[in-house]
Amino acid sequence: MTTTEKIANAKKRIDELERLIKFWNDSDHDEAKIENFSRNIENKVA
Repeated sequence: MTTTEKIANAKKRIDELERLIKFWNDSDHDEAKIENFSRNIENKVA
């Protein structure tokens, strides 16, 4: 494998990791919204 191929593969892995990080950050944010929503419902019912 040449140096150019190694660099290209490394860039692909970095792009994949960046997409995963963005997905995880978005997921964490969405879970926080859902948790707050369920808490609000519990407070109104109680």
